Amino acid sequence: MSTATDIVRKLPKQARAQATVEAILTATAEVLTEQGYEAATTNAIARRAGVSIGSLYQYFPHKEALVMALCDRHMQQMTALIIGEVAAMRGLPLSDAVRALIRTLLRAHNVEPKLHRVLIEQVPRVAGFERIGQVDRMIVELIRGELERRREALRPSNLELAGFILVHSVQAITHAAILDRPDALRDEALCEETAALVLRYLLTDPP
Repeated sequence: MSTATDIVRKLPKQARAQATVEAILTATAEVLTEQGYEAATTNAIARRAGVSIGSLYQYFPHKEALVMALCDRHMQQMTALIIGEVAAMRGLPLSDAVRALIRTLLRAHNVEPKLHRVLIEQVPRVAGFERIGQVDRMIVELIRGELERRREALRPSNLELAGFILVHSVQAITHAAILDRPDALRDEALCEETAALVLRYLLTDPP
């Protein structure tokens, strides 16, 4: 499976070139959210970025490369937020840690939510979809490690499976919220109800 760095023509080293690439990626996000993957063109992206089509092709050989690089940038933003927050949960009681985790996942999915919606709907058509799978697996492994630290308090014995179920259940809820009720991502009620679901799964005698 190709990665964004495999198909980017050259990686920018100078500040001016980095600024050009950043402008192109920002323009790609704007055009994608306005027009969708099929309608977005490299010419439209170059115009929005204020660069020539030749300048765009110096860095990105085609639209798929642009979307892959944008997906990488978006996932890196989400990953940085999740890793930092999970580390801060380690001293919390389980019920508080679960709520903190859910709030973190909701916040992570609320990073550029319009773009995230487009990526959910459009990215499976391009190679960048694998990047989302890699991030999901990283989150599952992080959560499995946190469950391992609390093994004695938990009902499930297979914590690898438990981490998979927990993360993908919350992911499914957050993705549905992005698609159908984006305002719920900032609603504490969604966090509380999702936490109740998770705690009933994790604990023999949930609160």
